[in-house]
Amino acid sequence: MLNAGVLGAGHLGKIHLRLLNQSNKYNLVGFYDADENNGKKVEAEFGYKFFNTIDELIEAVDVVDIVTPTLSHYDCAKNAIAKGKHIFIEKPITNTVEEAEHLRELLAESKLRGQVGHVERFNPAFLGVKDDIESPMFIETHRLAEFNPRGTDVPVVLDLMIHDIDIILSLVKSKVKHVSASGVSVISDTPDIANARLEFENGCVANLTASRISLKNMRKARFFQKDAYISVDFLEKKCEVVKMKDAPENPGDFDMILQNAEGVKKQIYFDNPTIANNNAILDELETFADAINNNTTPVVTLHDGTEALRVANQIINSF
Repeated sequence: MLNAGVLGAGHLGKIHLRLLNQSNKYNLVGFYDADENNGKKVEAEFGYKFFNTIDELIEAVDVVDIVTPTLSHYDCAKNAIAKGKHIFIEKPITNTVEEAEHLRELLAESKLRGQVGHVERFNPAFLGVKDDIESPMFIETHRLAEFNPRGTDVPVVLDLMIHDIDIILSLVKSKVKHVSASGVSVISDTPDIANARLEFENGCVANLTASRISLKNMRKARFFQKDAYISVDFLEKKCEVVKMKDAPENPGDFDMILQNAEGVKKQIYFDNPTIANNNAILDELETFADAINNNTTPVVTLHDGTEALRVANQIINSF
């Protein structure tokens, strides 16, 4: 078991504390929070050990789980790496791409492991269809949320859309060629609703919409590729795969057959992927433990987190 400590005991930090505490791959040593009153309160309520300084906590653990506000990610991670500790960083990886690239360099030199908390990679609906998504050429995502003051200190692109950016970059094996976007600030000082179009060198196009002023919550993605349509509902944990194959010589009465203008016949069939119930946050933390113990590459590397941030910033700069 790896000794782990959490930096930040806000809403998400408390979830991490609970999951690390129940995991059989970690021994939760304790946590640090910049707000001493909150730290003492969390310690009294849950029994986790509250450390008075960041340095004391980092010294006491093998793995530092950084769930602080984004502005402090870089300093926390740099400090942990300097002390020889593995790092898990919530998304977005850092405040700037330059900071993220420097962390990557430091981590590479140290031979330590690092993972970024892009939790949708562990969503059971996505895991159910991930292997069916091959060379998608058009992608559409909608991530809509009801208004919540928490998170409005950053543009909606960094708050919500970055989840879909990471998913798309993990699937499209090509570089982003062009970015165009529009965003509108409705309630906050930064855009609350945004739409972006990503064009890749291989011809793939992704159209992303994110809003934090919606009347209902929605987290959906649709992928179109040769002979297949795949949809993922990240919120409802549902997925659908519709595929086409050459029609049989003698189709059955219930076979769905399409014929194009050239006379080519295709059979449509529905695939029902298996969706295994899981706790995505627990899974991302435990796969990180596996990567450390087995000396393998984490599922979401610092490189992945950096590229997601890079594209997110390109979108923000396109407004």
